[in-house]
Amino acid sequence: MGKIIAIANQKGGVGKTTTSVNLAASLGVLEKKVLLIDADPQANATSGLGIDVEAVTIGSYQLLEHSATAKEAIVKTNSPNVDIIPAHIDLVAIEIELVDKENREYMLKQVITDLKNDYDYIIIDCAPSLGLLTLNALTAADAVIIPIQCEYFALEGLGKLLNTIKSVQKIHNPELDIEGLLLTMFDSRLRLSNQVVEEVKKHFDAMVFKTIIQRNVRLSEAPSYGESIISYDASSKGANNYLSLAEELIAKNK
Repeated sequence: MGKIIAIANQKGGVGKTTTSVNLAASLGVLEKKVLLIDADPQANATSGLGIDVEAVTIGSYQLLEHSATAKEAIVKTNSPNVDIIPAHIDLVAIEIELVDKENREYMLKQVITDLKNDYDYIIIDCAPSLGLLTLNALTAADAVIIPIQCEYFALEGLGKLLNTIKSVQKIHNPELDIEGLLLTMFDSRLRLSNQVVEEVKKHFDAMVFKTIIQRNVRLSEAPSYGESIISYDASSKGANNYLSLAEELIAKNK
């Protein structure tokens, strides 16, 4: 039985999509069967795995409005063992369209729960907001990974996100766990980066992944080639970090 993990933080630029794509690719290389769901209208996870966003005709938008089944939306990627349900810019409209629908928070859950038998991990790349799209992802997920940038405003907004997670647990999804907080964009030369790590560990201790994702040029180059860091440069620091995160996740879920 697979596990559904949402990668969420309402702040933009904290490494959500980088984590979604590269964690999926790393799990795939470690011989886990993975489905990545792009639930962000920017569709960066889709293009980051080499899929032409303009050519997407069935994706997460059709899934959420229930005009297509999950199986129809699944696309194979060049990453070993990784499939994707792509996104398209039209996903922007879904929040407005779902507003009046009954059970609007459960639209994603209703269509992906059956897929848990086909995959070891289903990873949802969330939009940088706490709107209906992210709410759908959190309602469908078994757990959430929260990427936190090792920068000055790191903890700003975290309280808000944790409150949202609490209310989702209370109202929509009592099973939702926090899989862990993931420190990203760490630069060991900066005192600030080290202070953020200390601060986060002090407040959240056991909730923080041991793996820290370091700043890495290769990591930021990979998406422009439509590749994960694993296929772009398997020997890079970024690839090692994400493989280590995948191993930590697998060990946690044994």
